[in-house]
Amino acid sequence: MGRPTSRGELLSAADHEFDRLWTAVAAVPTGRRDLPGCCDDWSVKDVLCHLGAWHDMVLGWDRVGREGGEPEIPAPGRTWRQLPELNHEIQLRCRPRAWSTVTGRLRVSHGAVMSVVSAYDDDTLFTPGRVAWTGTTTLGAYFVSATASHYAWATKLVRRWARAGMPPTDPPTA
Repeated sequence: MGRPTSRGELLSAADHEFDRLWTAVAAVPTGRRDLPGCCDDWSVKDVLCHLGAWHDMVLGWDRVGREGGEPEIPAPGRTWRQLPELNHEIQLRCRPRAWSTVTGRLRVSHGAVMSVVSAYDDDTLFTPGRVAWTGTTTLGAYFVSATASHYAWATKLVRRWARAGMPPTDPPTA
């Protein structure tokens, strides 16, 4: 599937990748979901919390932009070059949260992003320069990055982590 170029494609891709992510998560034994190693020292829970945090950021940027402001992207006091530090801060904030809190929050934030995307037309989402705060990037590109593309990245990590914890498929040789 190529990168979405319409609202319908964006919504479809985001929901499809979100479903794939939950299928991958279900393949990880419950006892491994909170262990570091899924992505460096991140657990599956950390990865899911990271996705929700980025939903919150893109929703915040959109809200500030709709109100006529200029959002601080990626976060107040942060530049794109500081993403590793920002992502580490997100991980530290998420660590103490319960699995059910993280997964419930991610489902809610996904729904919130889908609602916001649904309210825009194709022109607003995918015409460069149509939304002032996005500069030369389209609004849709921000939403694709925070949903379908981010979910595909997370699914790859979670699948690899699930396979790493599985017993070998070949019988042992004596």
